[in-house]
Amino acid sequence: MLDTKHLLTPSDFPQISRGRLHTLQVNLGYLCNLSCTHCHVNAGPRRTELMDRATVDLVIDYARQQGIGCVDLTGGAPEMNPHFRYLVQALRAQNIQVIDRCNLTILLEPGFESLGQFLAEQGVHIVASLPCYEPKNVAEQRGKGVYEQSVEALQMLNGFGYGKGEALKLDLVYNPNGAFLPPPQAALQADYKRALGDKYGIQFDELLTITNMPISRFGSVLQSKGEFGNYLSLLKESFSEHNLDNVMCKGLISIDWQGHVYDCDFNQMLEMPMRRNMADTIATDQSRLHLSELVGRNIEGDPIVVAEHCYGCTAGQGSSCGGALG
Repeated sequence: MLDTKHLLTPSDFPQISRGRLHTLQVNLGYLCNLSCTHCHVNAGPRRTELMDRATVDLVIDYARQQGIGCVDLTGGAPEMNPHFRYLVQALRAQNIQVIDRCNLTILLEPGFESLGQFLAEQGVHIVASLPCYEPKNVAEQRGKGVYEQSVEALQMLNGFGYGKGEALKLDLVYNPNGAFLPPPQAALQADYKRALGDKYGIQFDELLTITNMPISRFGSVLQSKGEFGNYLSLLKESFSEHNLDNVMCKGLISIDWQGHVYDCDFNQMLEMPMRRNMADTIATDQSRLHLSELVGRNIEGDPIVVAEHCYGCTAGQGSSCGGALG
């Protein structure tokens, strides 16, 4: 179990506030067909937390009422939520962009064989995890055979028209497999395109490099190896003030499987809810802010809850769910 006291103590991270809300990042549950070492959600096949239909409907209504431009679906494997297709269809009917944070292997699981075609028909933007273009590193992070399955799934998606610079966008995600920052995104993207294209004929749009956060499963791995403190120091020493302008929490809110609201996905995993009515203290677990309480409320200008892990988003070239910031 990760001891989070290093992260939740008072931090000298700069205070920041919200801009205009344009994206909802919705965690549909922690159920997943994989158990990756870098997963900050601790997702896996034995997790039972799944967003119910009533909360899904609330997300749909809130997105419509607030004029949200994008809903970013994550998990676990978000596709394993029984209401996933209903949610996607409802959002796309309102012309809201949908991002599916896909682990690729789910497309090959029994019962999900038609999922790739469904995503293509709905025009869903797929952001797929592939932490390396070589099998060994992927196996270390995600399990034996995952690389081969991922290649098969990517080839299938290419067959549906994904990743070819047209309407169906396919991005890949790189996460480091250790306690270090991602390399420069543009150079690594070129390496990925060359390696996957030459060997497998795979095409994709962009590579997104994302810094591993020292929380949940990855944080526990760091602690077990005695690397937690050094990694946190690396993040702080690599802080770039320029990245503060573009951190994802300024235009995004994170919604958990029960409908509670956080400034970002990482705060969600640390159980650090959004502040309520500009209060000076963080809401307790008993009074977490719920999405239903945000209906009709303008949150632009509200303070964002920060802690030590926020240095992960501002270190080096910066990191967000959309890749490097700088």
